[in-house]
Amino acid sequence: MKKSAKVFGLISIYMAVLFSTGILLVSDQSAMAADEVISWKCPAHWPMASSSYKDSLQVVAARLKERTNGRLIIEPYPAGALLPGKENFNAVKRGMVPIAITSSAYDMAQVPLLNVASGLPLNFGEVWEAAYFHQWLGFEKMLKGEFAKHGLLYFTDKVYPTELSLKKPVRKFEDFKGLKLRSSGILQKFLTSIGAAASYMPGSEIYAALASGVMDGAHWGAVQGSASMKFYDVNKYHLRPALNVASTDIWLVNQKAFDKLPKDLQEILTTTLEEQFWLRTNQYIYLENKTLSKVVKEQGVELITLPPEEYAKMQTAALKIWDEVAQKGPQCAKAVGMLKDFNRMMGRIK
Repeated sequence: MKKSAKVFGLISIYMAVLFSTGILLVSDQSAMAADEVISWKCPAHWPMASSSYKDSLQVVAARLKERTNGRLIIEPYPAGALLPGKENFNAVKRGMVPIAITSSAYDMAQVPLLNVASGLPLNFGEVWEAAYFHQWLGFEKMLKGEFAKHGLLYFTDKVYPTELSLKKPVRKFEDFKGLKLRSSGILQKFLTSIGAAASYMPGSEIYAALASGVMDGAHWGAVQGSASMKFYDVNKYHLRPALNVASTDIWLVNQKAFDKLPKDLQEILTTTLEEQFWLRTNQYIYLENKTLSKVVKEQGVELITLPPEEYAKMQTAALKIWDEVAQKGPQCAKAVGMLKDFNRMMGRIK
């Protein structure tokens, strides 16, 4: 019995040593994991010259580096440097890269709800309305749910307006008739439906087309975009309200890559990207108005704001396109219904 007790005691001591050593090893490994530097390549659809490449991607990368004490590094890549911009969705979905920024206009076939996110014509009168629709009325949550089906986390970078800069003034609905406008996507369809001669051309060709008279106007974002493209050298009119306010730029994160991050990094990444929506949207509005003030003062640009009765004529035409998008699936129908309810509340439609 004494021998058995002694053997049992030795075994107990041996097991205790192994157990305590195991705890130390696990603790050391946990500490090492907590201190590990994780680098994520992040391709964007913006060229390096784009203001959003600097003000969104590089700012978020710097913010994450600071908040994680250098443990999560986002490596920015402009459009084409790592991947063609239109391939970013598939690259994150397949796990080729853990994170990317893309346009909501690119992948509507895979996520039909992007038909609404990318900006139905005359969806909102002001930027704050789009922010409210996303964050308070649940549209952002709907988008997150649709992207989750593809194994992706979704975050809107910002919402911002698309507006026309013009060589000829548009003061009433009828002034659109025959106007030669550079446009793209669903807005090209809309402008054509209200009588304009809207057509697409690459950004690199727009200035020459405006200067030569081939085009009477164009949209490239709103004021900041038009100013950066030098449109105001020849276009002396800027038109509001916006053609749309859209969540054009979106962040995507691969769910499996996210799940491998330590819990604290998951929280920091999520919080930072959710915060980015408010910070960048607010900054964008400020820069829009700052730039408008500058071009009005220095380049003689006139801001034209259509009166409500003329805007109402445009919205009647826009609603036909909304109804077409609603047919693309149950989520699109739900979102368009929400959008109509919101505009009824704002007194713009019946």
